[in-house]
Amino acid sequence: MDTQNPSAPSPAHTPVTGKKHPNRRHPHTGLIHDNTRHTTRFTVIGNHLAQHPELSLLAIGLGTHIQSLPAGARVDIKTLAARFPEGTTRIAAALRELETHGYLRRERERVPGGRIVTRTISCNQPGHRTTDDRTVRRAHPAPKKRAPRKPLPAVPQPAHPAPALLQQATDLLADLRRHDSRLLLSAPDTAHLAPGVAAWLERDVSPTAVGQALASDLPPEALHRPAALLAHRLTAQLPPPPPFRAAAPPPTVRHPLQTCDGCDRAFRAPAPGRCRDCRDCRDCRDCRPERAGLLEAA
Repeated sequence: MDTQNPSAPSPAHTPVTGKKHPNRRHPHTGLIHDNTRHTTRFTVIGNHLAQHPELSLLAIGLGTHIQSLPAGARVDIKTLAARFPEGTTRIAAALRELETHGYLRRERERVPGGRIVTRTISCNQPGHRTTDDRTVRRAHPAPKKRAPRKPLPAVPQPAHPAPALLQQATDLLADLRRHDSRLLLSAPDTAHLAPGVAAWLERDVSPTAVGQALASDLPPEALHRPAALLAHRLTAQLPPPPPFRAAAPPPTVRHPLQTCDGCDRAFRAPAPGRCRDCRDCRDCRDCRPERAGLLEAA
């Protein structure tokens, strides 16, 4: 008895009037959503942005696009103009709309090196500022600052730092890289080590011996800071001062032979003149005839 009679007349339809129009009460009129639940690659956008009553359609679309980008993506005007067909003028106006209604914040920041950059911060809920400076720094990590290098160890100082001696020490340090390429020194390191090398040279150590003491028996691994190793060697292996030596007496000057103007005797003197005897008695007139007779007898 559950089968309807096909020959039975259909019931008469009641005429529709007023608010009972079928198009107005039908559940499938207007927009129909055919949704599938997203599990990957989706972005949650608030209706306050998607249905904002004051934002333009371009601003709503641009704000949705920006919120879907990963942290660190470029959202400047030129990059967005290259991505979308709208020009830079319209994109700049849409960014200003988003910034006015709190969906964007643009902050200027000085980075290491003195350069000033603009950071763009996207807010999915205006008025709820949860992004602090630490989050911004994580999204835009600043370059790590290199720790300051420790000063080099002190080196011996020469007693008489003559310019020629320091120049010889500087040339010796610059030549060490020919023995080992790892001993390539910078100009400040060379200036720091030069007095130590000059102290060695001042102690009668030859330049060849100084170079061998500094460049021999180096470790096989890479040298982290060769100047520090050389400074240690200059201090730890400093030779003692040379033994004391008495000054040699000046050589005896042997003057040429000269003929005395008073007695014609030969004597040694730097210039012609009288001999010692004639100089002693040049005022004695009594001895001159006697000297003359002695010379004639000889």
